[in-house]
Amino acid sequence: MADLRLVERDNKKLNKDNEENLEFESIDIRLASPEQILKWSHGEVKKPETINYRTLKPEKDGLFCERIFGPAKDYECHCGKYKKIRYRGIVCDKCGVEVTKSKVRRERMGHIKLAAPVSHIWYFRGIPSRMALILDLSPRQLERVLYFANYIVLDPGKTGLKLKQIISEADYQETVRKFGRDAFRAGMGAESIQELLAQIDVDKETEDLRNDIKASKGQKRVRLVKRLEVMEAFSRSENKPEHMVLDVLPVLPPELRPMVQLDGGRFATSDLNDLYRRVINRNNRLNKLLQLGAPEIIIRNEKRMLQESVDSLIDNGRRGRAVAGAGNRALKSLSELLKGKQGRFRQNLLGKRVDYSGRSVIVIGPELKMHQCGLPTEMAIELFKPFVMSRLMDEGYAHNIKTAKTLVERGDDAVWDILAEVIQDHPVMLNRAPTLHRLGIQAFEPVLVQGKAIKLHPLACTAFNADFDGDQMAVHVPLSAEAKAECRFLMLHSTNLLKPQDGKPVTVPTQDMVLGLYYLTIDKENCKGDGKVFTSLDEAEMAYDKGDIELHSTITVRFDGGKKFGKNIYHRVTSTYGRFLFNQIIPQNLGYVDRTVAENEFDLEVDEVVDKTKLGNIIERLIRYNGLTKTASILDDIKKLGYHFATKSGISISVFDMEVPGVKQEYLQKAEEKVEFINKQHQRGLLNEDGRSQATIQVWTKTTDDITEALKVNMDRYNSIAMMSQSGARGSMSQIKQLAGMRGNVSDTSGKTIEIPIKSNLREGMNILEFFISSHGARKALSDTALKTADSGYLTRRLVDVAQDIIITQVDCGSEDSVTMTALTSGSGASKRVISTLADRIVGRYAAEDIIDPETGEVICNAGKLITNKKAEKVELTEIEAVKIRSVLTCEAKHGVCAKCYGTNLATGSKAEIGESVGIMAAQSIGEPGTQLTMRTFHTGGIALSGEDITQGLPRVEELFEARKPKGQAIMSQTAGIVSIKDSSKRKTEVEVTDAEGKVKKYNVPYGSTLLIEEGDSIEAGDLITEGSINPHDIMKVSGVAGVARYITSEVIKVYNNNGIDINDKHVEIICRQMMRKVRVNEAGDTELPTGGVVDIFNFREENTRVNNEGGEIAEGERLLLGITKASLATESWLSAASFQETTRVLTDVAVKGKRDELIGLKENVIIGTLIPAGTGLAYYRNLTPVPVIEENKEILENVLENAEELEDTDSEKVIN
Repeated sequence: MADLRLVERDNKKLNKDNEENLEFESIDIRLASPEQILKWSHGEVKKPETINYRTLKPEKDGLFCERIFGPAKDYECHCGKYKKIRYRGIVCDKCGVEVTKSKVRRERMGHIKLAAPVSHIWYFRGIPSRMALILDLSPRQLERVLYFANYIVLDPGKTGLKLKQIISEADYQETVRKFGRDAFRAGMGAESIQELLAQIDVDKETEDLRNDIKASKGQKRVRLVKRLEVMEAFSRSENKPEHMVLDVLPVLPPELRPMVQLDGGRFATSDLNDLYRRVINRNNRLNKLLQLGAPEIIIRNEKRMLQESVDSLIDNGRRGRAVAGAGNRALKSLSELLKGKQGRFRQNLLGKRVDYSGRSVIVIGPELKMHQCGLPTEMAIELFKPFVMSRLMDEGYAHNIKTAKTLVERGDDAVWDILAEVIQDHPVMLNRAPTLHRLGIQAFEPVLVQGKAIKLHPLACTAFNADFDGDQMAVHVPLSAEAKAECRFLMLHSTNLLKPQDGKPVTVPTQDMVLGLYYLTIDKENCKGDGKVFTSLDEAEMAYDKGDIELHSTITVRFDGGKKFGKNIYHRVTSTYGRFLFNQIIPQNLGYVDRTVAENEFDLEVDEVVDKTKLGNIIERLIRYNGLTKTASILDDIKKLGYHFATKSGISISVFDMEVPGVKQEYLQKAEEKVEFINKQHQRGLLNEDGRSQATIQVWTKTTDDITEALKVNMDRYNSIAMMSQSGARGSMSQIKQLAGMRGNVSDTSGKTIEIPIKSNLREGMNILEFFISSHGARKALSDTALKTADSGYLTRRLVDVAQDIIITQVDCGSEDSVTMTALTSGSGASKRVISTLADRIVGRYAAEDIIDPETGEVICNAGKLITNKKAEKVELTEIEAVKIRSVLTCEAKHGVCAKCYGTNLATGSKAEIGESVGIMAAQSIGEPGTQLTMRTFHTGGIALSGEDITQGLPRVEELFEARKPKGQAIMSQTAGIVSIKDSSKRKTEVEVTDAEGKVKKYNVPYGSTLLIEEGDSIEAGDLITEGSINPHDIMKVSGVAGVARYITSEVIKVYNNNGIDINDKHVEIICRQMMRKVRVNEAGDTELPTGGVVDIFNFREENTRVNNEGGEIAEGERLLLGITKASLATESWLSAASFQETTRVLTDVAVKGKRDELIGLKENVIIGTLIPAGTGLAYYRNLTPVPVIEENKEILENVLENAEELEDTDSEKVIN
């Protein structure tokens, strides 16, 4: 059993209804001693009965006994002598029940006094078996002793046996016959094990083991290190080894294992009650047998059954067959209550439900402003009920809560007016499941609407990934003033216009808005009124309204340039009327036109066709030059304009828009002739089966391309479908090809291309064979999507878990280290392409040293300063190929990271603030687009890895983050030197590398691998010998932490880039930092670090510095690269690890070590229900005093601004605590 101790922060105990609310700083966990269990207990459970089926009252001394666990009804004793609250605290003299609230039945525990000690299954069955390690036995031997199959020697006497030697029944009888029963002592069962455990002197054993380790090697050393780890755990904690064996069994409070009456008078009960009942029955039987003095063999069997029943109670099915209940279903034990998605941790502690929330279907609200959402009146009245009732009482419509409630439920006229007032300045939060990133929950100001559907702003759809085909959204009401302020300033939709993944705008108009703007800005020839000149835009507008000009007419408008040298100056600008309209709502400072040149002064900022890409670019510049608030209102204008002209354009879609090119039949006939020729060659034996098949597929692929090309030429530029596709509103050329061209070849379920092409398109319709062929791929795509969603979700969960406690904790950690950034490219030679330019990779980061233009010697950016967009563009124009920047990989903040190493916060576009939860943001940025990645491993068709598959897409990202050995692994040279190649056999090639000192390192290359080196080449350490993916652990050995981080970052970004997704480096760097935080201690020296243990790099360095200063011997260790799952489980916080995965394993381990959770991360604080130490929950922000910005406070505000500079250098420890 684990004993949880709360370490109190101070002795301020807040008494509320006699309950103690402890404020605590940390939580300890350790083994519970029998005394501790008895201290928790309110009485012994002696009988297996639960309730009396006649009176339905709990049985005395049974599993639901009111004397032990408290009254079943509030303030009412068992016999009914005392009823009502006035007797509170009295213990009934007749039935012994304390008169109190029935709630105590959720917290009062009982106990069972065991007739024989019983081993705790977690500690002998877990891997590694703690009991076996401490006793230096094998788990098999230990099990045979515990389950009464073998004896263990407790005192060898003069028999020649050894202490702790395992002997069989026959050997035992033989020894008794030889030496007599009193010459030695041997026993079996948990009793004997308990005795041996109690004899162990942990400190002495630890010392001996340390000395033994120094003298040993190989497997023996590994075993000794494992034993030492367990011994040290016991010596450091207050745990005693004998507490792994139970004398007293705690009983869970009855309300946590309830029994409820069903309709038919039957009862449904928690499985735990059945398991407890078995333990009590066997315990009572054993007690009786012991009193009767039964034969040893019967008692032994009973003890074994007691051991098994306690095993089943703690962890059913861990050993042997699980105990089954009705319907042959395994009963759920105590361990099952904690494990998995439905367990205590994930279901109840991390998944709480909230009041003041509702959900409904969403519909589009094109009339809404950026910061608004439409809330149905019925929903609003329910959500804001307490506020409305309070206001009704304040304004005298009701005199008490009851009347106010009646008014609200009746829907009185006054209620609706008050509701409108209440919601005036009260934002609400909207959330759409699945919430894959921080933009999945945002705040809006509610506007009351009729009907039952929530109205959503069309530009918010991309962030929520919502559409209006029946999606539902949930509404949450922030209650406190602080929560409302956070919604208004941090979560309002109009302030969240950027994607945290890459810092690009997320509120880019889509679909009909794009189409409307595209239609508005295209130009047509021969329009009515072409070439007309107007004295002002107003005059042009009048002409348009009258019908003298069209939207696409090219006209000239005169602009007034003011007076110069006493003369009026005018400028003429020529463009289409539509573009003039578009530029009217766009600020003319976006940098597309060089306004420093006089003749450009009045040119239109955007004088070209606006498609989706261009629109994204415009919005990015809007935010950069005009800020979020102004951009939000401009976006509303853009939306309005888009919808207006999409309607005006009259663009629709009809079957006649799909014009099939006339040359299609001719192309098909030629292709059929070519295929006929290929088949003849095959029959003559000039082509093998593979060649014939490939040649046929090539012919059809080329034909499909030719028909698509003809279709493009044939299609009118103003064709509705063409406009939709070209504007980026909907559809692509490959879809138009299927509609009006020819569908071409499709692949089957295994990804192989089917030879028979689909010659028809969707306008003509397919024949039955074509329909069947095409259904393969369609079905595969659907099943792939379903699988991918689950895999992607699991990846996100692991990423969040590993990075959850990374927050910005200080402004500058003062790190001298840096990371060198270069442009990220893939491929080589002709196929080389740039994935991410140097400018893209360094923008928003801090320079580690001066960036100097090599030609002019000008300093582009000083060391320690932020690289802005302008500076990054300047760097891109120079010859500079690499830039040193600050990075989270080299950040020296012990908890979290510092703002300088992180750079700008991509979600806001400004400097990262203290408290920003950058770890979770990184995990979400990598996980959210995971569903868009491909699932399949591409078959390279024998070009690269001699026919092996290269893993791509989601599996590749997972492989990198889990630091697995990749499929099709490349061999990497560990040393620098000269290569010589020998063919030793058909199976493998031997490659030898001779270094400068003449040492030779041999590498066996499997047959068929592609060599990247030649005889006599000179190579460096870390160069590849064969083609393929690199094992990150190899890089760790050769190039260390920086090399691995560079590799993982670039590979992950490449995978996402291949799928058209941009992710910023810093997100991947944060995950890498967490993967490489641990050190394995090889030699502990004079430090207090555990030999063979895995510790945090910062604790390792701190301990070494301390010992070094004292003149002692420092510890030696090696830096580890852990996969994200392993890294999550190796976290300092045991609450976080236990709530992630392998709950029982984690708890077993931490209970033995007696670990303390300092509650630094986010999950731990969510679990115990305190504010999370991130964002406004940080202590740093808790004691702020709001000061209104008014004239009277001028002096205070000026002082604050002066002190802000000093505040920037706050020490990280202060910020955290």
